Amino acid sequence: MAGQIPKGFIDDLLARLPIVDVVSSRVTLKKAGTSYKACCPFHNENTPSFVVNAQKNFYHCFGCGVNGNAINFLRDYENLSFNEAVEELAKLAGVEVPRDERVKQIYDNQKKIADAAEYADSKYREALKSHPERRVAKDYLSKRGLSDEVIQSFGVGFAPAQKDFLSENSNPTIIKGLLEAKLVSQKYERPFDLFQNRLMFPIRNMRGKTVGFGGRTLGDDKAKYINSPESPLFHKSSEVYGLYEVSKALRSIERLLVVEGYMDVVSLAQYGIHYAVATLGTATNNENLTQLLKRSKTLIFCFDGDRAGLSAARKAMENLLPLFEDGFQISFLILPEGEDPDTLVRQEGAKQFEARVDRALPLSEFFFQIYSEGLNLEQLEHRGVLRSRARELLDALPKGTMKSGLWDRLNELTSSSRFQKKTDRKFSYAQRDLVENKVLRTQDAAICVGLYYAPEYAKALSLVKEQLQGCDQAIQLSAYIVEHDHKNQEDFLFSLATDHLGFRDQFSAMFSRLERIPSEEDAIEELKFIVQRLETKKKRDDALRATKLKTLPSQLTVEERARVQSVSSKAAE
Repeated sequence: MAGQIPKGFIDDLLARLPIVDVVSSRVTLKKAGTSYKACCPFHNENTPSFVVNAQKNFYHCFGCGVNGNAINFLRDYENLSFNEAVEELAKLAGVEVPRDERVKQIYDNQKKIADAAEYADSKYREALKSHPERRVAKDYLSKRGLSDEVIQSFGVGFAPAQKDFLSENSNPTIIKGLLEAKLVSQKYERPFDLFQNRLMFPIRNMRGKTVGFGGRTLGDDKAKYINSPESPLFHKSSEVYGLYEVSKALRSIERLLVVEGYMDVVSLAQYGIHYAVATLGTATNNENLTQLLKRSKTLIFCFDGDRAGLSAARKAMENLLPLFEDGFQISFLILPEGEDPDTLVRQEGAKQFEARVDRALPLSEFFFQIYSEGLNLEQLEHRGVLRSRARELLDALPKGTMKSGLWDRLNELTSSSRFQKKTDRKFSYAQRDLVENKVLRTQDAAICVGLYYAPEYAKALSLVKEQLQGCDQAIQLSAYIVEHDHKNQEDFLFSLATDHLGFRDQFSAMFSRLERIPSEEDAIEELKFIVQRLETKKKRDDALRATKLKTLPSQLTVEERARVQSVSSKAAE
């Protein structure tokens, strides 16, 4: 739909509204030369790295990398669609957004549904205050210990046991909107309300606009909670309950506690825990995870301790791992069976509950707790089951510290040597060096695996042999490749296949100890990095040697130290 708004209008709108005015209406900016600075609104930081350039009309954060124009800013900050962001800018500029008839019809229809949702929201709130049947809802809220302030903050309302509560005395346009929002049904002769005799929780987007509802029964309905059906306005999988309220309550969102229910969120806020949100009765998915991670890199998933809660926790972890990046802090809090955040915080208070949150299991520990459930890792077969369960998910993880760390832990848990007693095996010195010393994710092993895929790097390694301290296997392997002038993997493997001098057995023993062989791309990339680092170190060492300084670094004069630093900097270049 973005293409239906003329590009010329968008360009004119961006030129007409200074980006400083748009950003400063939401973020406090400070003048810094010709630009403006602030702490980034898209990630947590203490030192301002978010810069707004007034002359070029764009923003950029040197911390997290976000950048763009006023439309990009509104989309990310307010969680708006492209059209909604343009509409917001047009309001600020006092102009109408030009649209063709087809797009105008779609826009008008969406607005009609949005107006109906706001109408229903106001009706439910008013019913909680003045409807003759409100006592049942009031008693429930009082029993839960919720204050008027919290009730008002979350917009809690009441849907009475009345089939036509929303449609009664409503104008035809509102009724059409209610029907399209599916808050009212026409299955019967007269309009029939979806929500009846329920406590109502409005679900609001990041602009604070109501897009749907969750309703908790106040009677004995089979369905304890129901949500608004899918509609052009409401998409359950992409909404997060309470995220708008968190953004209102907290200037900086340091962490988010993801719970399972509406009442959990509201009850925690009653006790001063204002960073709780909930998914809407669905498994935590990519859409709502992306929303959460935009607001905070620290997420704590809190689930009930029953089978359903553990299943939901596992699903959340599996959906989150492919999105994981270095810098994220993810943990899991499994509550005692039969308890939920609502009941627990009322029993033990905020301080003890937050102590539980602080003790939540890091993702790396929770991962193996889940996947090793029911296994006895002293049994070889069970170790195989663990590898089978975990391997596919670990392979799908993006490169980074978490992927490496989880693989290391998996290898440690499933290694046969972990459960075997050491025996007095008799090997030659070379074999002991290669076999008994575990080769796993060391620089020595990384170089050898890289050379297996790309033997052409052996010559470069032979030139930095002095810097390869503790990498005896890599030195031997690179020397073998250089000596036999292997220029590619085919030559290298053919040479080993026809070897009669014992190198084949030596190197075969070495590779047999590697418990995980990375992909060719990863192995070569790591080898390149190591070679570059060693070459830089050699330049620095050669340069320092050339200075002929024979004094310990701690004994250098200021002038000598400056000279060493200068030489080191040039070497690094």
